[in-house]
Parts: sequence; structure tokens; C-alpha cells
Amino acid sequence: MTGVLRNAVSEALATLLFVFTIIGAINNGGDFTPLIIGFTLMVLVYATGHISGAHLNPAVSLGALIRGALSVGDFVVYIVAQFVGGVLGALLASALWKRPDAAVKIETGPAFIAELVFTFVLVFVVLNVATSKDNEGNSFYGLAIGTTVFLGASTVGPISGGGFNPAVALGLAVNGNFDWANIWLYILAPAVGAVLAGLAFRLLNAHDLTKADA
Repeated sequence: MTGVLRNAVSEALATLLFVFTIIGAINNGGDFTPLIIGFTLMVLVYATGHISGAHLNPAVSLGALIRGALSVGDFVVYIVAQFVGGVLGALLASALWKRPDAAVKIETGPAFIAELVFTFVLVFVVLNVATSKDNEGNSFYGLAIGTTVFLGASTVGPISGGGFNPAVALGLAVNGNFDWANIWLYILAPAVGAVLAGLAFRLLNAHDLTKADA
């Protein structure tokens, strides 16, 4: 298997495993839930980074598109694969864990800001550690990305539910953790954060705006 099909399968599989583990952590992780989620993303990024760039997140793919590290065609393939993986991960998790009795309660304004800001941070980190030619070939990119999600889940997770990822949000909505009425927030806020992160990367890295592999 090669090319775009290989990338799509990698993105779908890794996103599936990420969502599955997130739901497991929510059910069993207790105070360690943010750490489990961050470590899971770290190992999946290391596992699939050499295949597809390990975006596992439509917001990251959007940032990569703006940065110039992803074509429009590949962007569409990536986000479809990620959404499919998120749904399948939730369905697989439902075989092991009971659906929650009620979805996470959020206040729209604070939750929107939280999702926007930490998606910005996440995408900005990904673009700088995994796509910048200045950091090409480094060994710390997975740790930096996983740690960013851990920090986001620990700091603003109680405010927004800690999505920072539309594919994860879709999976959590399928599982009942997120209210379907709020799904627009988990798509729009990360999208805005990703666009801002992509523009910030371009502004600060004018010397490095050619296509690069994540």
C-alpha cells in the first residue's frame, strides 16, 4: 500500500485508536485522564508520523494546508479519514464501556474561547516541531505534541470538555460525551484556531514556506 491510500488508512486507524483510548481514559483514568490522553497522542504520532505525518485531527490538517505542507486534495482525504476513524473508535469503545448518562455541560462563550486558544497552541506546536525545516529530523516532535494536549486537557478541559479536535469531538458526540447541539462549536472553534496558527507560522517562518513533510 502506497500513496494517498496509505496515508488515509494511517490517519483513520490512528484516529480510531486515539478516540477509543480517550473514551477508555474518561471511564477509567480518573485524575490521570489528561496524562493518558497526552501519552496516547504522543505514541500514535511517533507510530504513524513517518507514514502520514500523524495529523489525527482535521484542525492540524487545516493548519498544514495553510502552512503549505498539504495539498487541497490530500486535505480532503485526511479529514474524511479522520472523521471516519473518530466514529469507528467511538463505536468500538461502546462495546466495552457504557455510554454516559448525560453529555458534558458547557457554557458556549468560555468553551469556544478554550477550544480556539488551545487548538491554536496545538496546531502552532505541530507546525513548528513537525514541519519546520529548522527542526527537520528531530526526535522530540511527538513528545511536544502529546504534552500540548495534556496541558490543554488539564487547564481548560473542565471548561470545554477538551476536544481541540473535530474528529475527536465527533467520536465523543457519537458516544454521548458531547452534546450534538454543541458539535458546531467543536468544529468552528478549532478551525479558527488552526487558521490563526497557520497564519502565525507563515508570519514567523517566512524563510520556510515551501511544502514539507510533517
